[in-house]
Amino acid sequence: MKTIGKLAKELGLGVETIRFYEREGLIKQPQKPQNGYRVYDDSITKQLQFICRAKALGFTLKEVASLMSMGGDCARVESLGLQKLRIIQSKINDLQGLEVVIKEMTNSCRNNNDQSHCPIIDSIK
Repeated sequence: MKTIGKLAKELGLGVETIRFYEREGLIKQPQKPQNGYRVYDDSITKQLQFICRAKALGFTLKEVASLMSMGGDCARVESLGLQKLRIIQSKINDLQGLEVVIKEMTNSCRNNNDQSHCPIIDSIK
């Protein structure tokens, strides 16, 4: 059992981040005793760890909420995972295309003998 401050510090999160997750319905806010602070049990700690790991894998908070609601429905989780994989693969393809363009642009600078203009700046104009 931990206060929100201790929990936030343990997980490397801000107190406001935990409160945000409460407002968004990702975790349940514990009841506040009449005199004292709310205390968070291990189940909340595990939920927050899950949220952090899922976010680190690139899932949005909406997707994290979906994952949390799916429980052990592996087929649905797999479907969401495959959707995320397609998005990541698309981004990788886009970045590889940008890499080619930037390489060509920097090569044109390297081969530029006219110091009055820069091929990269000219191509961006």
